[in-house]
Amino acid sequence: METLLILTKFWGWYLLIFFALLSLKPLRIKQIFQDLKDEKFRFTVSFLAIIIGLINILLYNIWEPSWSFLITAFGWIALFIGLALFIIPQSTVKLLIKLNVKFVQVVYTLLFLIGIYLLNMAYQVVPY
Repeated sequence: METLLILTKFWGWYLLIFFALLSLKPLRIKQIFQDLKDEKFRFTVSFLAIIIGLINILLYNIWEPSWSFLITAFGWIALFIGLALFIIPQSTVKLLIKLNVKFVQVVYTLLFLIGIYLLNMAYQVVPY
């Protein structure tokens, strides 16, 4: 349970900070996608995503129908994105750019709400 709590706090804070930074500087979104075209940046990002995903999966990989499944899902998503950026970089960057342009507002708002939800589960501010 301690591992779940730590990972819940990590992902909750990460999503909140990610949303806040991109809300304050929306041009960063375009800059990140431009930077993904640079091989060195993409290589670094892919390895970070693989490392974060693997650590998450090794520490918590429980497939149960509850809110804690989000932690498992984030680990697998990070791993798959990292592997895709490393194995098929051009196709992955094109797909990410296409999805980002179409769903940027929805995705970032959803990630913000998930971040708040995870932090509430970790700190139990509003009892459930």
